[in-house]
Amino acid sequence: MSRRADRCPSPKPRGECPGASSFPPAATRPTVREETAMHDHRKLGRELDLFGTDPLIGAGLPYWLPDGAAVRHTLEEYIRDAERRAGYRHVYSPVLGKRELYEISGHWSHYSEDMFPPMDLGGEQVVLRPSLCPHHAVIYRSRSHSYRELPLRMAELGGMYRAELSGVLGGLSRVRAIHLNDAHIFCTLDQVADEASAALEMIRAAYDALGIRAARFRLSLPGPGGKYVADPEKWRRSTALLAEVLDRAGIEHEAVEGEAAFYGPKIDVQVVDGAGRESTLSTVQVDFHQPERFDLHYIGADGAKHRPVMVHRSIIGSVERAVAHLIEQHGGAFPAWLAPTQLVVLPVSEAQVPGAERLLRRCAELGLRAELAGPEHGSLGARIRAARLVPYQAVLGAKEDADDLVALRLRDGRRIDPLPAAEALARVESLVAAHRTELWDAEPPVLRSA
Repeated sequence: MSRRADRCPSPKPRGECPGASSFPPAATRPTVREETAMHDHRKLGRELDLFGTDPLIGAGLPYWLPDGAAVRHTLEEYIRDAERRAGYRHVYSPVLGKRELYEISGHWSHYSEDMFPPMDLGGEQVVLRPSLCPHHAVIYRSRSHSYRELPLRMAELGGMYRAELSGVLGGLSRVRAIHLNDAHIFCTLDQVADEASAALEMIRAAYDALGIRAARFRLSLPGPGGKYVADPEKWRRSTALLAEVLDRAGIEHEAVEGEAAFYGPKIDVQVVDGAGRESTLSTVQVDFHQPERFDLHYIGADGAKHRPVMVHRSIIGSVERAVAHLIEQHGGAFPAWLAPTQLVVLPVSEAQVPGAERLLRRCAELGLRAELAGPEHGSLGARIRAARLVPYQAVLGAKEDADDLVALRLRDGRRIDPLPAAEALARVESLVAAHRTELWDAEPPVLRSA
């Protein structure tokens, strides 16, 4: 629990996160005025001490500072919990693999120009992985499976590496070391549409919690050229399945050639940054190719071997790109559950500092990220201004200290009448635990010990 004052970055908060559902239908592209209101995450990242880069570490290899690490950790825990609730089982797999692994998967023949060169190790060639799916295919085939186990949902938030050219690197949005919220669902053909639909619903819920919106939905198809697996029938079937999922959900979308993965088509959820640049944040893919290449199978009700279908899905995409978009979308004023500092305690004078420290300990017991900004950091007004991106400010004067009360100021400018400290903290904790974008709820929660 730090007693440092919150930094006073230059950007002003953009107001509170939108609570409306992101889709369907897809949100319209932001207007020019809205785009100019967004912020450059690279500039904000430095000013808010979220992340940094250094030539000695290398281009496209950012490091995370404590406040940025808090945002990242919270985001990762949110998505892992959402996956557990949706029936996913989590695994870990190595960031290295033998070249042969990627030859089997098709990455080596279709994607090697984007991979780092192989390393010679003990007479073998190993490669920094460009994708997690070959590892998950190998994990699936490590034991036999019955049709009763399907769909088998395997998730990992894992590292992968892309040999991006220096000219396209930028902040967190385009990096060489990527941490992807990835998952692969091994299922029967009849289960594909329901699993892809469920993934889209998870994306919708995540966008609501994060206070972000999709710019558009894209059905990404193969285009001219030889970078795609040559199997027209598999492409036809997988494309038809994804189009059915989009149509069934009533999601407006456009088909775009040349944007598919080399092994299959994708539903790409597109977002737009402050400069109007569009990028893919979330994706759902159908893959008939890798189950065949790795000879995956399950035992059906008839006792015979059958080939599963592999559904790839990523709810928030790479952690790096997701955080970059969140910084720009919210101008540093993150949703309360995601904010690096959720509550700042502001004792009016030195006499209230011991009470403020006790309040800080109560916040820690509730799992809230709280800090103390005492009188040594300036006047009360200056400390309030310095903490303007923090969702909750707890002002502690002589009366509040004596009566165990808290006078809350909300980031949006509202002031809450003094409340018993236990009730005030319970309300904040309840909103944070529920991943709400609202800053206050008129109905008090059931009190927990604080």
